[in-house]
Amino acid sequence: MGKDESVDDAVKDVLIEQFRAYLDTAEAGTEPEPSSAPGADLVALLVELAGLRTEVRTESRLVKDALDQFRSVFDRLQAGNALLERELERARAEQQEKTRVLLRPLLVELLDLRDRIAAAAREGVASAPAVPWYRRWRRRPAAPPEGWREGQAMTLRRLDRILADRQVVALTAVGRPFDPRTMRAVATVEDQGRDHGVVVEEMRPGFLWGDDLLRPAEVVVNRLVVEKGAGT
Repeated sequence: MGKDESVDDAVKDVLIEQFRAYLDTAEAGTEPEPSSAPGADLVALLVELAGLRTEVRTESRLVKDALDQFRSVFDRLQAGNALLERELERARAEQQEKTRVLLRPLLVELLDLRDRIAAAAREGVASAPAVPWYRRWRRRPAAPPEGWREGQAMTLRRLDRILADRQVVALTAVGRPFDPRTMRAVATVEDQGRDHGVVVEEMRPGFLWGDDLLRPAEVVVNRLVVEKGAGT
């Protein structure tokens, strides 16, 4: 064991001396002469490893700087995208609100037109041209033809389809309790066979536009009057 340790110490001393000589020649600007001494290849390998280690450290630092810059750019891009999404959402909401403001009067006009067509179809009265005075005594006004009634029904269905495509739906009022948020009472009746406050007739239908009230329903409400002393 003592002999092996002395050999190892000797090899170490040789390697250290050779490495020191290499560094001296490198500082002087001259290339070291090849050496055939034991461990010369090992010294060269150690020198190359030291240089490689320096290069790796330099490249690692460069890579780290590049990653930091990329992370900073990526964070800015994310913040910019989030801001853009918020701006687009706000612009879409404003555009939808402007569209609803402009479209609401047109939908109300369509509802009024629908009311007139539906009333004419129920009554069976046609808007026929005026008969000259000299022909009035010869014949009486004829009843509206069947084709006219079918045309009115087709027009009414078309209007309902246009309204439905724009999320305009009719309210259901008859048989339900009176709701002041969506209904307007235009008359009351007293019907003992119905509950108090129930809608018994719809004079003009109401409509919803999505979740908003487009037009309230005009209804007749049952109102029961309790006579004084009835419960005594």
